[in-house]
Amino acid sequence: MFEEIKKELARIEKESEIKILLAVESGSRAWGFASVDSDWDVRYIYIHPLEWYLKIDDLKDSQEEMLPDDLDFAGWELKKALKLFRKSNPPMLEWLRSPIVYTEQFSTAAKLREMSEDFFNPKSCMYHYLSMAKNNFREFLQKDFVKSKKYFYVLRPVLACDWIKDKNSFPPMEFQDLVDSEVKDEKVKFEITELLKRKMAGEELKEESKIEILNEFLESKIEFYKTYVEQIEPNDKPQTELLDELFKKTIFEVWK
Repeated sequence: MFEEIKKELARIEKESEIKILLAVESGSRAWGFASVDSDWDVRYIYIHPLEWYLKIDDLKDSQEEMLPDDLDFAGWELKKALKLFRKSNPPMLEWLRSPIVYTEQFSTAAKLREMSEDFFNPKSCMYHYLSMAKNNFREFLQKDFVKSKKYFYVLRPVLACDWIKDKNSFPPMEFQDLVDSEVKDEKVKFEITELLKRKMAGEELKEESKIEILNEFLESKIEFYKTYVEQIEPNDKPQTELLDELFKKTIFEVWK
């Protein structure tokens, strides 16, 4: 599948007349709890030729394409990506840290990784993960019978909040790293581990009785972070000039 994805990325570059700076896997495969039939969520950052930027009208700054074999492609134009990076946007930061990289050209992604710590905003990142946890918990885990795989989509953002609180840094992509670092209750860890084994073994994980110990764990964490996030001091305003300079350097590096 890797070669097929790389072939499609090359096609997108040619058809759209762009250069893809970074293309990675996002979603369950990058998080480390994919099953055999999980989608392929390919995310990329791209740049247009200089002439594209020398127009007075705002042009479309993203791309999306669904392909057979559960291939989901989506990309952000570089200026859009830099604006999101400036806001410490978690999906953008996750792309930079994905353990599955399909292509990385030029120096832009590496420079953004170097700058990530300075632009990291714990308050905005925790708001993002807390909102994800609250919404998924409310939508998927409130009934007596639930789809067990949905636990991962609440556990991961909750543990990301734990990581931010404990380490004041952006959380890792890999779910297992979060579990190993942040889950202290051995009974909770056991239930998570058993659920993870089942999912990765290819079990369908259809509706079944909710796991009370996980529901209680998640609900208490969500209630805690509703209050905690309000107490985090906001960061200083990030230095846009650094990103302006990186954008200009990228233009000349790519299209010299």
